[in-house]
Amino acid sequence: MLLTLARERRLLLVGGKGGVGKTTIAAATALAMAREGRRVLLVSTDPAHNLGHLWGRSIGPDPVRVEAGLDAVELDPQAVADAHLDSVGRELRRLMPPHLAGEVDKHLALSREAPGLHEAALLEKLAQTIEGAQDSHDLVVVDTAPSGHTARLLALPEMMAAWTDGLLLRRKRAERFTTALSNLGARDVEDRVFGAGGESQSRDQRIRQVLLQRRQRFERLRERLADMESTAFVIVLTAERLPVLETIELHAQLHKAGLAVGGLVINKRSPRDAGGFLAERWRQESLHLDTLQQQLPDLERLELPLMPNDLVGAEALVALSVQFADA
Repeated sequence: MLLTLARERRLLLVGGKGGVGKTTIAAATALAMAREGRRVLLVSTDPAHNLGHLWGRSIGPDPVRVEAGLDAVELDPQAVADAHLDSVGRELRRLMPPHLAGEVDKHLALSREAPGLHEAALLEKLAQTIEGAQDSHDLVVVDTAPSGHTARLLALPEMMAAWTDGLLLRRKRAERFTTALSNLGARDVEDRVFGAGGESQSRDQRIRQVLLQRRQRFERLRERLADMESTAFVIVLTAERLPVLETIELHAQLHKAGLAVGGLVINKRSPRDAGGFLAERWRQESLHLDTLQQQLPDLERLELPLMPNDLVGAEALVALSVQFADA
C-alpha cells in the first residue's frame, strides 16, 4: 500500500501522533523510491529535527543530498517564522513612507508572538519548497509535525487566501479614499500620508502585486493538496489507545479540509509468538485496532513489526522498507 501510493503520486504527506515513527516511515519510503530511480525530496516540518538524527548528519533549510537521488530538507518553524518576519519587514520598509518605519518595527515586534504566525510562515515556506521541487524532483515526501499542528497547517491555505483577499479589499478601499482626497484638492494631505504622486501609485501597485502573489501561492498549494491523483496523506500510528483515537480525529479533520487519506501504517506491532508478555501485549493492541477498524473500515492498513534495533542510517531504512512489501 505505502510503496504503491508513493509510486503513483508526486506528493506524499506522512502524519500522525508524535513518537509513532512518522519520520522513520517517511525516510524509508523516500529512500525506497530513490533506489527505484526516482528523484525524491524528503521534507520535514517536525520541530523535533529527527531527520538529521536519522541520517547522522546536519540537515537544514537547504536541500542536502543524503543518498543518490534523495535530497533532504528540515524546516525549523521558529527559523522559518523569523526569516518570514525579516522578509516582511524589509518589504514593508521598502513600500511604506520613511516616517512610518517606527510603526513597521512595532507591528513586527507584536507579530512575533501572534497566534498562528509559525504555522502561516511554515505553510508559505512549505508551499515554496513544493513548488520549487516540481521540475527537479519526481516525488516530494513530507514528514509532518504531530497531528494537531498538521491539521491546523493543512487547513490554513483556505484561511490565508481569505485573509489575503481581505487585505486586497482594504487596499482597494484605501485607494478609493486617496482618489477622493485628490478630487477634493487635498493633494498635500495625500502626499504626506501616502507619498507623493506617482510614488503612491507605484507603491500601491507593488503592495497589490505582493498580496496577489501570496494568494496565488496558497491557492496552488490548496489545489495540490486536494488533488487525489497526485497527492496522498498517510497516517502513521501505533496500536495503542491514544494514537488510535488521535488517528480517528485526524482523519475527520483532514476529511473536513478536503484531503484524502490514502491509508494507515500501524507501526511497531508487537509479536504474538515471542513470549507471554509480548503475546498479551499483542492481544491488547488487537483490541485497539478493532476500534480503528470499526471507525475507519474503508482505509487500507499496513502493519509493521516492532524492530529489534534502532533505525539509523540508510541500510536500516532499506531493511524497514522491505517490510512495506512483505507486511
